[in-house]
Amino acid sequence: MKNKLILNFLAVLIATVSYSQSTSVSGLIVDKNTNNPIGYATIKVLKNNILAITNSKGDFTIQAEIGDKIEISHVSYKTVTTLLGNQLTIKLESAQIDLNEIIVSANPLQDISQSIVINDAEKKISQPRSVGNLFRDIKGFGIVKRGAYASEPVFRSFKYEQLNIQYDGGMKVLNACPNRMDPITTHVIPEEIEKIEIVKGPFTVRFGENFGGIINLVSRNPTKNQLGFHGSVEGGYETNGGNLVNGATLLYADKKFDVLLNGSYRDFGDYEDGNGTEVPSSFRTTDYSVKVGINPTEKQRLQLSWRQSFARDIDHAGLAMDSPYDDSFLAGVDYKLNDISEKINSFTVKAFYSYVDHLMTNENRPNFKITDSQSPVESWTYGGKAELVLTPLENLRIYTGFDANLIDRKGDRTRIVKMMNGMMLPTPKIFIDKIWQDASLNDVGVFAEGKIKVNNYTTVTTGIRADFISASISDPEADFLVLYGGNIKDGTETNVSANTSIKYQRNGFQTQLAFGRGVRTASMIERYINHFNVGVDPYEYVGNPNLKPEINNQIEWSFMKKFETIEVGVTVFYSFLIDYITAEVNTSIPRKFMPTAPPVYTKQFINIDEASQTGVEFTFNVKVSDKITFTSDVSYTHAKNKDFNEPLAQIPPFMANLGVKYEESKFWVALNSKLVGAQSRVSTSFIEQETPGFGTMDLRVGFEPYKGFSIGAAVLNIFDKVYYEHLNFSFNNSDTLSGKIYEPGRNFTTYVKYKF
Repeated sequence: MKNKLILNFLAVLIATVSYSQSTSVSGLIVDKNTNNPIGYATIKVLKNNILAITNSKGDFTIQAEIGDKIEISHVSYKTVTTLLGNQLTIKLESAQIDLNEIIVSANPLQDISQSIVINDAEKKISQPRSVGNLFRDIKGFGIVKRGAYASEPVFRSFKYEQLNIQYDGGMKVLNACPNRMDPITTHVIPEEIEKIEIVKGPFTVRFGENFGGIINLVSRNPTKNQLGFHGSVEGGYETNGGNLVNGATLLYADKKFDVLLNGSYRDFGDYEDGNGTEVPSSFRTTDYSVKVGINPTEKQRLQLSWRQSFARDIDHAGLAMDSPYDDSFLAGVDYKLNDISEKINSFTVKAFYSYVDHLMTNENRPNFKITDSQSPVESWTYGGKAELVLTPLENLRIYTGFDANLIDRKGDRTRIVKMMNGMMLPTPKIFIDKIWQDASLNDVGVFAEGKIKVNNYTTVTTGIRADFISASISDPEADFLVLYGGNIKDGTETNVSANTSIKYQRNGFQTQLAFGRGVRTASMIERYINHFNVGVDPYEYVGNPNLKPEINNQIEWSFMKKFETIEVGVTVFYSFLIDYITAEVNTSIPRKFMPTAPPVYTKQFINIDEASQTGVEFTFNVKVSDKITFTSDVSYTHAKNKDFNEPLAQIPPFMANLGVKYEESKFWVALNSKLVGAQSRVSTSFIEQETPGFGTMDLRVGFEPYKGFSIGAAVLNIFDKVYYEHLNFSFNNSDTLSGKIYEPGRNFTTYVKYKF
């Protein structure tokens, strides 16, 4: 039976390849205003995704048939769709320069090895609670969940600072809370995100320190190809939790000037799992953003951006404290100049500043009767980037520049102890615990990356980067100072990363082989935290200012073949991790708070000599007809701590996503299933528990009765499945529940949007 299936599958592939054979068709692409040739424009045959790139003279040749519908795109021009004809001349109109994206797909001199772009507009009718939920169905990803508000992605075995998560091409908002109640995914609303760009490993050096991958959250930029006044209003409701979302957008744009305003309000309640048990998960957020763009010439773009987020009354089911408020703002300025000269392609400058003001408290928890704990904490992040793109040869592009990320954190915990040894104190005792010890961590990097087009189908990329690190604490706790000899010197490092890759693309087939060395300095928590519960286990953790940077030596091979109706892709990767940062129990460091409560010892962050990860990701998509599409992908990661002879902790289990979609011009319906395997490979040193597998199914429909007005509805977790994700934290926010945070049961949702 298995052999017959394989033979049938091969027969389909051979038949599809034979059907897709075509002839060579040539053409020319020029600027609409100047008639100058446009080099490195991308031509795509829409029926089978075959690609071609224009040379420096604007000429192209593509394997297609006369009359095929093609799409022509270029980073500096508006995308057009037309019918292919022999010796066709196509004129492109200049477009606004985009400052938010890092990936220019299909252009061999601009794209990034092992990178993908995820567009997930369907999520809009299911009101994702935070940006972290957008990663739920992306292969290779899991979600670490401390509550319905605070969730963030894990990619393969990499998490937290091992992933370089940024917003609009380089801006960052970093958590002030040591328990990560407030990662960057909580300071940007899901409706504001147009797409997610992912670099799946240390395969570029251009966008900051890159250890396990880059995630760029790209905000919506509706100023493209739109002039005059435009806008939208939208709103949605979910039954499970009584969740309400609404927002509005207003845009004015002309050729020289544009202003974009966004606003949103979200009110989420406590949801019920599949058993009908209520999970504390409520929060309210109010967000707004402003973007002002100026185009002095067609080749220049200046953009000023400002956004603020105000969150209130946040319940964290997986943590010992909640958040009465979590406020942040982010300000940025971007400038880009294109087509400077024959040898200088572009110059880009970006600068940003962000601030987070966060409060943790145990006010509504059972232990509040004994101790009143209040932890106001703050985080400041400054940064920027300058990049010059050189074109010394027609087939060579060199990216060179520098970037910086400067982090400061402050905050203490005030404990008002009301009861000791079971007796109420006549006068409560007050203790001050230093959380961040007024720490700073600065990274200034310089980089150079070159891309050479060896021939029409092959591109080679290589890059090198040096990061200059400085770290310090200005107000160390006495016991932390004693632990490290009474004198903690400022730490400095110089870390070198590098990458090289080769990519081959032809007639819908793509394969690439990449090697990368990513080096990550220890985070502020890993260096300076002092007796706080920051892990998934019950241990207090203490930082280590003497940690060495960890190194990821990664190799990755992938291929993708796009036929007329079938798409098949495979990725295989392996990482050899040196000086990996983890934590182990140190029996010479007793527990500091509640010293008799188990566990009585503290975990200390350390380097281990070796760890590794390996895995595979597979994609198989079929366009059954013009209206029906089937999609599927699977992913699996195997990771090991070789020093401890056990798996690494918090690794996503085997996962498969299956979907079928029927789409017409004004109506679509999609059925999606997520299948997750049991995770039996767990870390005993982190008291990690095995988790069972599960399967869920969601149904989504959308309808556009007339242009500009759309309505959607969904049934999520159709069969009311009782389940929890392996990466969820333990449930600490209830007198009656313990264990993992269960996900929402059946949920009915609707969403309406009007664009004008």
